[in-house]
Formats: sequence, C-alpha cells, structure tokens
Amino acid sequence: MKKNVVSDYIKSSFQELTKVTWPTKNQAVRLTIIVFVFCLVFSVALGAVDFGFSEMYNFLLGLR
Repeated sequence: MKKNVVSDYIKSSFQELTKVTWPTKNQAVRLTIIVFVFCLVFSVALGAVDFGFSEMYNFLLGLR
C-alpha cells in the first residue's frame, strides 16, 4: 500500500507546532515594536544615503 506523503507531512507539521513555545502577548508586542523601529531607522538611513548619492550625481552633472 502506498503511503500518502502529503497527509504525513501535514500531520507531522501539526505535531511540530504543538512543540513550539509561542511568545506571550507582551513579548509579541515588544518584538513587533523593535522590528518597526529597526525598519524605520533603516529606511531613514537608506533614504539619507540615496539622497546623498543623488546630490553627488547632480553635482557631478553640473560640472560638465
């Protein structure tokens, strides 16, 4: 008899999910805020670098 690979995979996935230690609400909120702040800081830094390169490019074009 052929084993059903898909159903075995789904069953084992649910078994593994029962072993997961889920974060508490406070931990989830704190980690979400950390990720949000990191994304905000990184986007501002990347925007500053982009602005700097843009200004440098326009300056070099003006030297022609």
